[in-house]
Amino acid sequence: MLNVRLNEELEKKLKQYSIEENLPKSAVVKEALALYFTQKEKTAFPFSKGSDLFGLEGSGNPDASTSYKSALKNKLNEKHSH
Repeated sequence: MLNVRLNEELEKKLKQYSIEENLPKSAVVKEALALYFTQKEKTAFPFSKGSDLFGLEGSGNPDASTSYKSALKNKLNEKHSH
């Protein structure tokens, strides 16, 4: 069981929506929470969800995107050291 205190504006919107949709307020709150958690799951960790796909294309070096500065520095030093 959960009790929630709402400010007047939210209470008014919840009451109006429940009347318009002919649903009990508790059903509206349950639906809203389900939607909220679904959205959170979709956006929570986009990198971790696709981490097996990042960094391997092309060079085959999985940390190419994090070590590019030192690789570039080495290439420039090789080119300009006479």
